[in-house]
Amino acid sequence: MKTNLLKKLLLPSAMLVPFAAVAAQQTPNVIVIFMDDMGYGDIGTTGAIGYETPNLDKMAAEGMRFTRFYAAQAVCTASRVGLLTGCYPNRIGYSGALGPSSRIGLGEKEETIADVLRKKGYATAAFGKWHIGHLPHALPPRHGFDEYYGIPYSNDMWPRHPTRKFPDLPLIEGDKTIELNPDQSQFTTNFTNRALQFIDKNKNKPFFLYLAHPMPHVPLAVSEKFKGKSRQGLYGDVIMEIDWSVGQILDKLRREGLEENTLVVVTSDNGPWLNYGNHAGTTGGLREGKGTSFEGGQRVPCIMQWKGTIPAATICNKLSSTLDLLPTFAHIAGAPLPPHKIDGVNIISLLRHEADANPRESFCYYYRKNNLEAVTDGNFKLIFPHPHRTYEGFAPGVDGKPGPVNGNAKLEIPLLYDLRRDPGERYNVIGQYPEVRAKLEQIAAAIREDIGDDLTGVVGKNNRSPSIAPR
Repeated sequence: MKTNLLKKLLLPSAMLVPFAAVAAQQTPNVIVIFMDDMGYGDIGTTGAIGYETPNLDKMAAEGMRFTRFYAAQAVCTASRVGLLTGCYPNRIGYSGALGPSSRIGLGEKEETIADVLRKKGYATAAFGKWHIGHLPHALPPRHGFDEYYGIPYSNDMWPRHPTRKFPDLPLIEGDKTIELNPDQSQFTTNFTNRALQFIDKNKNKPFFLYLAHPMPHVPLAVSEKFKGKSRQGLYGDVIMEIDWSVGQILDKLRREGLEENTLVVVTSDNGPWLNYGNHAGTTGGLREGKGTSFEGGQRVPCIMQWKGTIPAATICNKLSSTLDLLPTFAHIAGAPLPPHKIDGVNIISLLRHEADANPRESFCYYYRKNNLEAVTDGNFKLIFPHPHRTYEGFAPGVDGKPGPVNGNAKLEIPLLYDLRRDPGERYNVIGQYPEVRAKLEQIAAAIREDIGDDLTGVVGKNNRSPSIAPR
């Protein structure tokens, strides 16, 4: 016993880590913390006012903050499909936001991040909001997740909606409803606690954790420990609790010695729902918000931390997207990609901050069923004529009541913006850069041939369909 104690005392401090970390060193863990409707300007490092986000700010200081990171699409369901499959959602037949009457789910041949990582022995869990289909064939246990605890669609799709009628909102464990219309003030805390339990249970093997917070999507709700804590009102309280949640996850990794073996990604499904006024976030000066292909709708906050791999306090200004998470995770796990075509690219070179790395050369802004509304090369953005939503010209709602929005606006002419100089998309420079327009038109032509474009009537060659549950 004395000999063993002496050996322990002589070990370098860096080696005194829990056995869990040693056992899992060869295969990195992956955690995605996904917010709902959090705007680009909603965290401290991007200018949040009236509340603090110390854990997210610390995460940015110890990891990498992305400034040109895009959600797959500017609406709930489509965005989540893009993240989990690495595909533009319209490629696989998804668009918009599914409701309680929907009967679709991912096709049997589609693979989620969880499916891909399970091939390498990962434990997998999804906690929080799903919103890719609520029937049994569409829930997480049928798509690669060992555990699921959460709500099947948006938290406003329940009987207390201020303007619409919805059935009871189920809280689901696995594929069974365990409660109706649960207390939403406990969502952030409960889903965080389940995530912590999952990490504790699986710390001796690789794991993938998908923590998809229903907040700060309306209706806002917060636990007593953060109620009334911000100078920004309820919205600030909610973001402070989300920041607490991120801190709980990072602290757990630190205590278990898993920091250097875990990639943590924090991002959002789309921009803020601006017509909800003081119950909505901020784009940080970007144009428009959720439900639009302007920057405020799809450019989202993103912070990644992986100690020892991602250099601390780095900024990534390169083009990247939630589409890129699946192929990147597959790469670090040594897992094969899905056999069918996906749209994501491996961005490990960006995480390593490699000089001149530029894995994603373009991004396409699709909306509605299959409308190609814009394309970018990361520097310039070409926007095509299209019908769109606009929040401009209307006073927003207050205290959970939605304000008016024009859902039938129409852009009549193409626009070209220099996103480096004009991220707010205010100055059309289409007449100044004909060669840039031509380059972006070529990108658009290629994606139209591949996926299609309802705006121009082009039918894509490589689209797939979701599965539909029989009635």
